[in-house]
Amino acid sequence: MKYTAIAALLSGAMLAVPAMAQVNLTAETASPGGATHLAPSHLTEIAGTQGIANIQLADGQTLTNSLQNVAEGKTDIASTPHILPFLMNRGVGPYGELGAEKGAELAGNLRAIYPYILGNFALFAYDAKGITGWDGIEGKKIFNGPPRGGALTNARAMIQITTGLKEGEGYEGIQANWGQANAVIGGGGPDAIVLPEVFPSGRTSTLSAAGKMTMWSLPKDVYESEAMQKYIKAPGSAPLVMSVADVQAALGDGFTIVSEDDTFRGFSTVGGDVVHKDMDEELVYKLVSAYIATMDDLKAKAPFGNTVAFDNPMLGMCGANPVKYHKGATRAWEEAGYTIEDCAKDNM
Repeated sequence: MKYTAIAALLSGAMLAVPAMAQVNLTAETASPGGATHLAPSHLTEIAGTQGIANIQLADGQTLTNSLQNVAEGKTDIASTPHILPFLMNRGVGPYGELGAEKGAELAGNLRAIYPYILGNFALFAYDAKGITGWDGIEGKKIFNGPPRGGALTNARAMIQITTGLKEGEGYEGIQANWGQANAVIGGGGPDAIVLPEVFPSGRTSTLSAAGKMTMWSLPKDVYESEAMQKYIKAPGSAPLVMSVADVQAALGDGFTIVSEDDTFRGFSTVGGDVVHKDMDEELVYKLVSAYIATMDDLKAKAPFGNTVAFDNPMLGMCGANPVKYHKGATRAWEEAGYTIEDCAKDNM
């Protein structure tokens, strides 16, 4: 009886432990703090607990390199802004050394599995600075990102299209690495900020705790202009339209949201996680199915969970974006009731 009881106890304990995953995968993503890190972290967790795969996730990576690693078969999963596959496909920008032919070949190896918003570009400032909105930044000091990269390029473009002002002529640009941004902004140097933010981000929460802030929507006529519509539909960007009430609720009492009506307008930097086209279809199907089935848990893990479009698989797809969905991912999304348009499907 004694041995029977012990055997039964051990059997029950073994059943309570998740099955050990038989597949080992590698993944690369950015530093913690946004959807870019949260999504693959969640995938890593559920893949392991559900016995689908053991994923070794490396964060704090340079995503230009991570994307190329997946394309070359060196890494299994990587986070990426959609602008990077577009540039790789043409062999330009950070992929200039590849050339057009090799870049297109590598970009052709990439397949999407799920999307997210990396950040929403907006103008905001401490109320104490006395900024009146987009029409009040001429001659001011504007913090617009790190010294190089997509955030700075987008911020400069957003300011120029909205106000006609160029950095160094109509305003003074201030840059600092992401790790120094809060200290620079909180130190009072910039008069205003134009950055990509999730609603809310750790940065907006930290900064508004030090003083009341205001965030301005793009003016409706600017948002609807041909120049802005062309820009926000380019690869890596997507239109941002939210109710002022939703933005206010997300950012909290530390912010005042200003728009000429009840709609907040801007544009978002978008992307998602990608895999190699040759990854096993059934494995991708299981990974993405588990991800979709636990999406409510994913959203609940961060204050911005409901505002980064985890559940919009067509975010930033088609058009000039060369990346299609992996067949296993398409099957998972469609079986869950979502629509994947034909232009986003891998028909090879």
